Amino acid sequence: MTHIITSPCIGTKDQACTEVCPVECIYDAGEMYLIHPDECIDCGACVPACPVSAIFPEEDVPAGEESFIPRNYEFFGT
Repeated sequence: MTHIITSPCIGTKDQACTEVCPVECIYDAGEMYLIHPDECIDCGACVPACPVSAIFPEEDVPAGEESFIPRNYEFFGT
């Protein structure tokens, strides 16, 4: 399982999440950051670091934000 970055990240792109990720699996995807699903170890360190509360475990992505799940996988070709 991976974590998913959702719409509050768009335009914000605060690097706090990238700084705490122990495996450096958060990448700049243009307007926002995305988490590589094959590299994420599901540690959750990025969740409290995000100042806009944009990161969720995949199974807990809020209603209305589900479109970010396939967007995340497609960006990395997985």
